[in-house]
Amino acid sequence: MHKNDQVSDQDSLASRQVDPTRFREGRRITWVSIVVNVALTIMQLIVGFVANSMALVADAMHTFSDIIADGFVLYANRKSAEQPDADHPYGHGRFETAASLVLGLLLTATGIGILISAADRLQNLQELPPVGVAAMWAAMFTLVSKEGLFRYMLKVAERLRSPMLVANAWHARADALSSLVVAAGIGGALLGFPFADSAAAMVVGGMVIKAGGGFAWEAIRELIDTGLSKEEVAAIQVTLAATSGVVDLHELRTRRMAHQVLVDAHIRVDPRISVSEGHRIAEAARQQVLQAHPAVLDVLVHVDAEDDSMPSPKANFPERQALETHLRELLGADAPAFERCVLHYLGEKVEVEVFFPAPLAPDTLAGIEARLAERLADDPWVRSVILNVKVCVTHQIGAHSINGAP
Repeated sequence: MHKNDQVSDQDSLASRQVDPTRFREGRRITWVSIVVNVALTIMQLIVGFVANSMALVADAMHTFSDIIADGFVLYANRKSAEQPDADHPYGHGRFETAASLVLGLLLTATGIGILISAADRLQNLQELPPVGVAAMWAAMFTLVSKEGLFRYMLKVAERLRSPMLVANAWHARADALSSLVVAAGIGGALLGFPFADSAAAMVVGGMVIKAGGGFAWEAIRELIDTGLSKEEVAAIQVTLAATSGVVDLHELRTRRMAHQVLVDAHIRVDPRISVSEGHRIAEAARQQVLQAHPAVLDVLVHVDAEDDSMPSPKANFPERQALETHLRELLGADAPAFERCVLHYLGEKVEVEVFFPAPLAPDTLAGIEARLAERLADDPWVRSVILNVKVCVTHQIGAHSINGAP
């Protein structure tokens, strides 16, 4: 987005930020997860106490923690769907990122808990109480239910491209793996191998820690504004460079906002075109990126007359009023007052276009030209002056170019 268009494009940004269908589907799968987990928690608690399976009771507590996590996801999903406001001009997408970070840390903590529990069980094999067969059926039912829930949630989350919902889906997979540990433990106990569940728990705990750490790390990378991959950046560069009027592209920065991307770009255009044409080129470049890259939420396009990415000595130019006064001195006392002047700040000097409101006598024009040729040779600020004078009443414009030393 061109800097002068930030306010006028607010409605466009809001429409791209908020997707009602995405919000509704995210809320629906989270409510499905809550209903399933509530039913499983009640079942596991009842069967666990009746069948004397503390592992099943512990898994029920683990499932209960999922209900709390799902409530947090519902809140974050609702916040991320809100319209941009004065405090959040780019929308509320980072609520998804924060939720992904919390869920990733929760996964990591779950994996550590599984490892600790498995280590404790390995050290106290003789003290493990016998369990009933009902506990095995409950564990298997829980395993199948959570695996089915994981596959359903992951399919929807990937279609919506929501990192928060993907993280929550994998949380359901972690729950299924923990239920597998419980089932293995119960099966081992029933077959006379009480150590089996603890060995499986060590493996599963490591897998859960790896998954949780991965989600947390990706969320952290987004929160610290890590850019897109080189391939993704290169594709956006190609789109910008292909826009008509763009001379070259010398700076491009990207950062993620949940499932979308924000882009800042510096493009170079012909330094002598009008401001309005430069704006048109910038807006055309912005629209090209938005159309060619659906993941991009918005583009801030900065228009440059020259490449400002390379360090170069810059002249300490005076204000415009002082430059106009200096220009009148260059033109000489016999030169009429000019109607307007256009300043082109290029490199270390200024190139000036002067417009006179009336025709100039040939002798006057020749005197100005000679004076400028002499004075511009060593002028500290002005490189060249182009004189524009009216030559007839039909507003035909003639141009005389006076150039000093380069």
